[in-house]
Amino acid sequence: MLLVEFLAEIVAQEEVCLLVRFGEGKMESFGKLLSRAEELDLKTLIERPKKRTTLAVIILLASLSRPVFGRSQDRPIDRTRSTITVYVYKTGILSGLAHNHEIEAPIAWGEVKDSDVPSVELRVDSTKLRVLDPEASDGTRATIQATMQGAHVLDVGHFPEIHFRSTGVEPNGADHWMVHGNLDLHGQTHPVSFEVALKDGLYQGSAVLKQTGFGITPVKVAGGTVKVKDEVKVAFAIALLN
Repeated sequence: MLLVEFLAEIVAQEEVCLLVRFGEGKMESFGKLLSRAEELDLKTLIERPKKRTTLAVIILLASLSRPVFGRSQDRPIDRTRSTITVYVYKTGILSGLAHNHEIEAPIAWGEVKDSDVPSVELRVDSTKLRVLDPEASDGTRATIQATMQGAHVLDVGHFPEIHFRSTGVEPNGADHWMVHGNLDLHGQTHPVSFEVALKDGLYQGSAVLKQTGFGITPVKVAGGTVKVKDEVKVAFAIALLN
């Protein structure tokens, strides 16, 4: 009997309902597990008594399937296909005379590690953040760019890097995870958490940060009648190299 047929027969038996529960929501991965298991030398496993065999099969599948972000290996982030965008919103009495800001934050380096303790880490060069603001003129955009990089906001001369390192990754449904970690920004480190969803081959999500939480005072102009909100939204779409 082929190993694939043997495992399929085991799964069909009532006594391995725990295996089915273990694989609930992940049955698309089961075929892959069977293919991988067929490559292993399990001839002696098949010859064991049925109960011991069933238990060994459950252990085997559990050891083969630790899917964090869909793979079981360390994979670098594909910087050319990944995006991080920061959205800064206006407020104040005369906010109608201003506009929201859209900022591109290219990833300098990043990696997803899949192990017993999975992790995600990435770095952004703060000097390379770029104000997009399609509604603004070139001169206005240049002024916003200088303000953002200046001493009163990011202060890129003193803090040239933004760094995130996860401290925990938890499954949160099919192709969804909760990621917890520490964000280094503007010389301060604080914990952040956000949800990640796999869609169209990209790991997508967003987080809301408070500028004041990292020692940044939101910009005000015209005596405070026009200013930006304390909360900023950071949206990302991350691709991994094959």
